[in-house]
Amino acid sequence: MSDSGVRDIDVVVIGAGQAGLSGAYHLRRSGLEPDRDFVVLDHAPRPGGAWQFRWPSLTYGRVHGMHSLPGMELTTAAADDDRPSSEVIAAYFAAYEERFDLRVRRPVDVTAVREGTAGRLRVETSEGVWSARALINATGTWDRPFWPRYPGQETFLGRQSHTAHYPGPGAFAGLRVVVVGGGASGTQHLIEIAEVAADTTWVTRRPPVFREGPFGEEQGRAAVALVEERVRQGLPPLSVVSVTGLPVNEAIAKAREEGVLDRLPMFDRITPTGVAWDDGRTVEADVILWATGFRAAVDHLAPLRLREPGGGIKVEETRAVRDERVHLVGYGPSASTVGANRAGRAAVRDIRRLLARVPEPV
Repeated sequence: MSDSGVRDIDVVVIGAGQAGLSGAYHLRRSGLEPDRDFVVLDHAPRPGGAWQFRWPSLTYGRVHGMHSLPGMELTTAAADDDRPSSEVIAAYFAAYEERFDLRVRRPVDVTAVREGTAGRLRVETSEGVWSARALINATGTWDRPFWPRYPGQETFLGRQSHTAHYPGPGAFAGLRVVVVGGGASGTQHLIEIAEVAADTTWVTRRPPVFREGPFGEEQGRAAVALVEERVRQGLPPLSVVSVTGLPVNEAIAKAREEGVLDRLPMFDRITPTGVAWDDGRTVEADVILWATGFRAAVDHLAPLRLREPGGGIKVEETRAVRDERVHLVGYGPSASTVGANRAGRAAVRDIRRLLARVPEPV
């Protein structure tokens, strides 16, 4: 610790979800020690990343494509399909942190990352300041739910909610519900709410794309490449799901047959009692549920001025083009669980080269 109370460290990892734990694992495997050479800061109250906040009805069996963290499998014995995914994955992450002695510090809020002294990054947090030679930012998106704005929104007399605060279908029993959003969360919410609600209406900006048939490694690589190209251009990343389409499983096939997934185009305005279109159509509603996704939680990086004119942060592999000390893991093409694993390894490989090339200031 310096005389000013600022703690010196080689690497700060922000976030302890899949991406952050992957980065921490590879840092440790490369010979760096937690608390001495790197520190992992997580603002959540307990292990589990964003998964700990998922709604209870999202059981593990309904999770699409959860990949194990590097070095430790999520066993089928622990992954009971009928158990809430929040419990299964939180327990797995907790065991992972313990096995590899990652010493995650929580809850710690990172308020800003800015230029420090002697070529270091100044990481300002609720528990003091770290001076780091490199940074792995693995903050994901859960903390930045996206709420679109529509005329009349403030006049609605019913309830408005977002996926980030979705409590499960029971809270919508007997109500008229408008579900907004054509992604995986929107369809999952809609299907289970339809079983208990008085009425449901599904609206999306674009017609949903349903994907039938096999989806192999080649198709997966092509989808990730589309997301990666946006990030390379400095545009805000899209989710991988947005370019792969919605896989037709048994629940979706049944809902389509029953008309639950009959979709309407986006309404033009919100009224005190529902939603309305310019062609005169109206729908009465008690609740509007916004399943409209999330944005990357990177506001704390604003002092570094990493954003491009297009609004995103241009990234090569995981490295921010505007600052080689900063790596974004779980951002854009690495937002999937398997992508986060690979990105953690790539980030650490680059960081080790940086630390070797740029000597510690004397």
